Amino acid sequence: MPRLTSAEREAFLAEPGILCRIATLNADGSPSVTPIWFIHEGGEILVTPRAESAWLANLRRDPRVALSIDEQPHPYRKVTVEGVARFVHETGNDDAWRDLYRRIARRYTSAEGAEHYIQETIDQPRALIAIPLAGSKVLTWRMPVPGEAFRGIWHDRYYVPGSKMARD
Repeated sequence: MPRLTSAEREAFLAEPGILCRIATLNADGSPSVTPIWFIHEGGEILVTPRAESAWLANLRRDPRVALSIDEQPHPYRKVTVEGVARFVHETGNDDAWRDLYRRIARRYTSAEGAEHYIQETIDQPRALIAIPLAGSKVLTWRMPVPGEAFRGIWHDRYYVPGSKMARD
C-alpha cells in the first residue's frame, strides 16, 4: 500500500484544519475516542485537554493512546500512532505554554479568531500532552496518486485469492 514518505508525512501533519482523534481507555477498560486539535512539532504530536475532560482523566490513569489523523478528500491520507502520552505541563501552568496553544488554535481558525478563542477560554486550565513519534508505532497510508499503480493499495491479507489484484 502506498505509504507517505517522511516529507509527505511532515507536510500532511503541518496542514491546517486536520483533526486528530485520540483514543484513550476509560476506567472500566472500554475505549473512548475524542476529536481534538493538535500540532506536530519536534517529532511529537502535542494536544491540550481541558482540566475536567474525561480523556485527560483517562491519560492520568493510563497514558497509552492511539491517534488517527486523516483527511476526507482524495488522496485520503492518514497517519496512525500507537504510543504513550507524556505530560509536558500539568493544568494550571498555561501561561508557560500559551504561545504554543496560540499556534495550535491558528491551525483551526484565523489569527483573530484564535486570539478571541484564547481570551474567551483563558480561565479554563489545560494540560499540555505530548505523544512522541519516536518509539511509537506510526503507520501512514494514502491512495495512489495519478501515474501510480492501483494494485497494492491494501495489505496482501485483504485480497481474495485468485482475484484481479491478488498476488497469487
